Amino acid sequence: MTDELDALKAALKASPAPDPEAKAAAMRLAMENFDRLQGSTDQTRLSQDRPERAGFLRGVLTMLTSRSALAATTSVAAICVGLFLVLPQVNWSPDVAKPDLKVEEIAPPVPPLADKDQVADLGRADDALALGGATKPAAPEMDAPANAVTLTEPAPAPEPKVSKQAEMTPLEESAERGMALSTEAPAMADSAVAGIVAPMESRMMLPEPDTEAYANAAPNPVHVTAEEPVSTFSVDVDTAAYAVVRSSLNAGQLPPADAVRIEEMVNYFPYAYPAPAADGAPFTNTVTVMPTPWNPNTRLVHIGLQGRLPDTDARPPLNLVFLIDTSGSMDEPNKLPLLKQSLALMLGKLRPEDRVAMVAYAGSAGQVLAPTAGNDRRAILAALDNLAAGGSTAGAEGLALAYQVAGEMKRDGAISRVLLATDGDFNVGIDNPDDLKAYVAREREGGTYLSVLGFGRGNLDDATMQALAQNGNGTAAYIDTLSEAQKVLVDQLTGALFPIADDVKVQVEWNPAEVAEYRLIGYETRALRREDFNNDRIDAGEIGAGLQVTAIYEVTAPGSAALLNDPLRYGPAPDAAGSRELGFLRLRYKAPGEDTSHLIETPITGEGEASADARFAAAIAGFGQLLQGSTYLGDWGWDQAIALAASAKGEDAFGYRAEAVNLMRLAQSLSR
Repeated sequence: MTDELDALKAALKASPAPDPEAKAAAMRLAMENFDRLQGSTDQTRLSQDRPERAGFLRGVLTMLTSRSALAATTSVAAICVGLFLVLPQVNWSPDVAKPDLKVEEIAPPVPPLADKDQVADLGRADDALALGGATKPAAPEMDAPANAVTLTEPAPAPEPKVSKQAEMTPLEESAERGMALSTEAPAMADSAVAGIVAPMESRMMLPEPDTEAYANAAPNPVHVTAEEPVSTFSVDVDTAAYAVVRSSLNAGQLPPADAVRIEEMVNYFPYAYPAPAADGAPFTNTVTVMPTPWNPNTRLVHIGLQGRLPDTDARPPLNLVFLIDTSGSMDEPNKLPLLKQSLALMLGKLRPEDRVAMVAYAGSAGQVLAPTAGNDRRAILAALDNLAAGGSTAGAEGLALAYQVAGEMKRDGAISRVLLATDGDFNVGIDNPDDLKAYVAREREGGTYLSVLGFGRGNLDDATMQALAQNGNGTAAYIDTLSEAQKVLVDQLTGALFPIADDVKVQVEWNPAEVAEYRLIGYETRALRREDFNNDRIDAGEIGAGLQVTAIYEVTAPGSAALLNDPLRYGPAPDAAGSRELGFLRLRYKAPGEDTSHLIETPITGEGEASADARFAAAIAGFGQLLQGSTYLGDWGWDQAIALAASAKGEDAFGYRAEAVNLMRLAQSLSR
């Protein structure tokens, strides 16, 4: 064996020196073939599935002794080294790559439109997905020539048509970032709808789960009446928090405490409050005093407002701009697909004199439907169906374009509103959230309101959605099911879109002779300063046609065993000989389009018989406090909340109250 190795070594030394370029070329070819073979669809056989019977190689190796095996493997290694050095000198056939390899570019085929399943297969990793359905296709499979390395480049995505406003607002300057507003939609077959394509450079990964942010504050504390006799807040008719709570419970988990806004849970349900007179104020108020379910030593003061519901045939025409988030984060079944279905439901409520336009935004914003008659379902549905998710979230640019379109649609006597549908995941174009809110407030003063519909979970930015709706004199709702879309966009459409009173404020002055302590349950994000009540420049909530507002205070009488604060040593003594009123209710509101407010005053008198509506509202207030882990409930728990709600369901035409009872039972199980 030694003689053979010496002979091989001598032969190798006698061979000519290898060509470095040829050696490098051979290595490149080998690596190319190796990479190509990695795409083989043949499955690797698992070692545990191999038969135990030995093959030829295994049989030979088992017969070798350790000394003979060492000699054999040494010979094989030497032969491999020799072949590596000699191979570059071999004259290759014309069909094999030469050492002077050249890179050639092969023009790619025209990419076809991809259907939704193909988009899903691509993993939505590329932002350059068309809002109109055109998507980046997978690279076609082709056999590359043996003597070339091929590189294929996809066809560049077309840029949307864009136009800029003559004057840029501060918001638009912050949202600019090289992106322009699109105000023209190319014509399409069968409809005046077009998709827009997000730019290639705006790449974004799908958001990480559990990045939700909620607009809430610490629960209201107990106030001493002698120190702070006046409580002031803005009304709130939003219902988003209740739907978010329901979504969490149905997913098998308790909602985050910050997601629980009790006033929105209470206001989710319809109540049978008396309707206002046709020739009086646009709403009436009803006050009920009742025992507190969770504390026998306190009382609840229940305040209900009922808005007038005008004849729907006599309502003013509507200018409605759908502002639709089509970013990559919306690419989930409970987001963009549910959004399309939800908006389609409301079309039956629109009339020929109404006008609908549509703006979509992802990496950039574009108008995908020109102002269209509200009864042209075919065009509106085609525009909705043509939307697809992909790209980052240029929310500020989308808002700017939506307001621009709404401004162009303005008509005398018509109501203008932007309806933003999003998961709230704004991540491009907003340098300063305060600038965004200020911009929305300015547009509100110009007569265009903003309402927000939230979709999906995991990255729901409830805080941004609430801020936009509150500053835009609109409502915020969360759509988790198609049934919720029916409630918000069909059953309550008139109230959601047509205001009857703006800047509605509530103020209660408590009588220290009858109320030593009080606590407002909910409305933490709607608190106002005492002096804000008479200041007509301070913004507050709106009441839509036919909508209701409910607020609940828990009050404690002087000398009650439930008092949580010690009396002041040097404080004034209560005037026991004064009025027997618990307090005095003041309401301020403006008629839509007016600058001067009107005042309504009502005394709050003693206890009366509580209606089923008042008792059910109290049960829901208790439900919310249990979810928050409130310290004010004592030993009162889930069993008592469920019993109270079940006994006060009353007339429940659509099953909302029965659903609430079931949600309480589910929350009880999850909290154990």
